[in-house]
Amino acid sequence: MRLLVGTTKGAFLISGSSHRGDWKVNGPLCDGWPINHIIGDPDTGSLWAGGGGDMHGAGIWRSTDGGENWQVTRLTKGLMDDWAAVDPDFAAIIDWKDEPLPFAGEFSQIWSLGLVHGVLYAGTKPANLLASHDGGKTWERVQGLSDHPSAESWNPGAAGLVLHTIVSDPSNAEKLWIGISAAGVFATEDGGKTWERRNRLSNAEACDQQNHPAAPRDGETGHCVHNMMRASGAGDLLYQQNHHGVWRSSDGGRSWDDITGGLPSTFGFPICVHPRDAGTIWTIPLNGDGDGRYPPDAAAAVWRSRDGGKTWRDLRTGLPQESCYFTVLRQAMARDECDPVGLYFGTNSGSVFSSLDEGDSWQEIARHLPTILSVEAIQVQ
Repeated sequence: MRLLVGTTKGAFLISGSSHRGDWKVNGPLCDGWPINHIIGDPDTGSLWAGGGGDMHGAGIWRSTDGGENWQVTRLTKGLMDDWAAVDPDFAAIIDWKDEPLPFAGEFSQIWSLGLVHGVLYAGTKPANLLASHDGGKTWERVQGLSDHPSAESWNPGAAGLVLHTIVSDPSNAEKLWIGISAAGVFATEDGGKTWERRNRLSNAEACDQQNHPAAPRDGETGHCVHNMMRASGAGDLLYQQNHHGVWRSSDGGRSWDDITGGLPSTFGFPICVHPRDAGTIWTIPLNGDGDGRYPPDAAAAVWRSRDGGKTWRDLRTGLPQESCYFTVLRQAMARDECDPVGLYFGTNSGSVFSSLDEGDSWQEIARHLPTILSVEAIQVQ
């Protein structure tokens, strides 16, 4: 098992044995760039890491040998380009080359990646969707999303206008869902040519009178979706952790049901779905966006539902129960496909926790890493 960990100071690979133990940390990789998301293809050993920022501009690193060697495709310029253009000494230090970048200064970061039936997708800040048909060497904009009629009304969340979630249908390459904070959920069923905005409440009368600006209103869920996953099996069952609650859609996002009841708060970032049981989900509630964004009562817990969100149970064994003030960000929780399922999450205080029994108990497998932005789990040959 290998965990792909994106941090504010580069990518890290945490490798475990065949019994998902004896974890070893390798990093930082990708020249210490801020890395928002890493994904991998276990069949080929290829890895991709997206990130960047004001200094570097946006870029996507790729490795074809399981993380031993990396190359970067820079997509937009950063401050280092402006400095190097007028300072030959600085240009020499960073080995800068004056060459055109495909998207100039149109966006500053890559926030999400997704490998969908051989096509590599990337979400940016500000929100665009990019696609690569050659393994990440060259990229083009998915213009159908950029041209959506609502695009001029999209509002940024606290982290900016970010396209942070890419969800696919393993049986249909034409079908995608994306999450934009704070514009909501969008779906395509024609490979990105056209997109439908899907935020409608299933029961607007019960949900649309809220005081919080990110709460459901006007017949729609709050547009600040934080994370979203599709359940396995037939149909388009989706779950999302929103800025204001946990939501379930049985029709591919065309309508959403509030399943927050039983959780200690409406606020949180990640959502995780069992790879074989569509009714089993996990989330990590935090106390609120204005209250510090840490576990309620400063006691960490992962909450699990076995019935699609009708009831919830808190899972605390092995997690800190006193003076716990960490945050788990939107892409920083993952699961593997073993039996029983392994769960993993990383914190902004640099710890990675693992559960090999579907959340019943936890152990810390890495600590003192930089702020963790994302975690993915893949099984390597």
